[in-house]
Amino acid sequence: MNVVNTSCKVCIPAASRLSCVLTPGRGIALWASFLLTGAIGVSLAVPVQPTVVPSAATVLGTERTAFTVNQRSTFLLGISYYGGLGASEAQIRADLKAMRQAGFNWLRVWATWGAYGQEVSAVDGEGRPRQEYLTKLQFLVAEADRLGLIVDVTLSRGNGVTGPARLTTAQAHRQAVETVTKALRNHRNWYLDVANERNIKDARFTTYEELKALRAAARAIAPHLLVTASHAGDISRQELQQYLQVAQVDFLAPHRPRHPDSPKQTQAKTRELLRWAAESGRTLPVHYQEPFRRGWGRWEPTAEDFLTDLRGAQAGGAAGWCFHNGDQRSDPEGKPRRCFDLRGEAGLWDRLDDVEREAIRRLTQHFKNP
Repeated sequence: MNVVNTSCKVCIPAASRLSCVLTPGRGIALWASFLLTGAIGVSLAVPVQPTVVPSAATVLGTERTAFTVNQRSTFLLGISYYGGLGASEAQIRADLKAMRQAGFNWLRVWATWGAYGQEVSAVDGEGRPRQEYLTKLQFLVAEADRLGLIVDVTLSRGNGVTGPARLTTAQAHRQAVETVTKALRNHRNWYLDVANERNIKDARFTTYEELKALRAAARAIAPHLLVTASHAGDISRQELQQYLQVAQVDFLAPHRPRHPDSPKQTQAKTRELLRWAAESGRTLPVHYQEPFRRGWGRWEPTAEDFLTDLRGAQAGGAAGWCFHNGDQRSDPEGKPRRCFDLRGEAGLWDRLDDVEREAIRRLTQHFKNP
């Protein structure tokens, strides 16, 4: 049985032995206290030993256009944690706890990540395990499972920005899918993005047929695993048909354009995608796993922009949304790097700027009083 605060749209499953993070007063007080105090490569081709757990505590699923957590319809409110495998176990624990206290119920971490001289990928260029970081990924997913958090695990062939090109052959890409899925198959609180922004015509490009094969490889190991492939930009009707009929993804993950008008367009774009899918005879969730962020370009979104985008996603019928963060591209050293580089003692919250902290405060308030 799930124990939840029925007035809250973002729920944490009872398997975590805790009630919803937004129980009136508690989650907000913890988050406010946190803000005031300021808290918050060598490839080894060896057999992967999955983390053994008695049973999955947190189970992700879908029901028509919604996600479910432990069979209860749940809107996924997430945060980017891309370089999470570079953080210490102690810092991961602290960051996941802070996420949960702030009202987030999912996070996105990359299994192929390298930035600012640090390679923290869980697999090497041929898809084989890099045991230190694969073990760290297992730890992160297990800890998230314990806390009732969903984890987005993302793979990418790379374009030189997040480390060297990798998984450049179909065999290597499939090997990476198999390595990660075998390592995490005892957990049900994660999904797999097999190819980040797979439509961009550079090293990241992955065909629809390849996506279908990668999904099949993952599902052969973990039959209940949800698999997607993220798309840079808005998805056209023709592209949607390919995702549905060829790639057969379990949900759509568009990365909407990043400009000042984007937040006001999200509601209509979401409804459009859902309508097109229904007209094709299929219903599936639309999940905004990587919207705009601060530090990316000339436009620096405000706290109101983040809230407008989230509200538009919800009103349009989306199943999830992410508070995205990353490096400062205008700075020669990329600082603040936020989730792109999590080395050192500082947690993710300490790496965010004042506008981002205000945005999170307002997002939390939004779910407390929708």
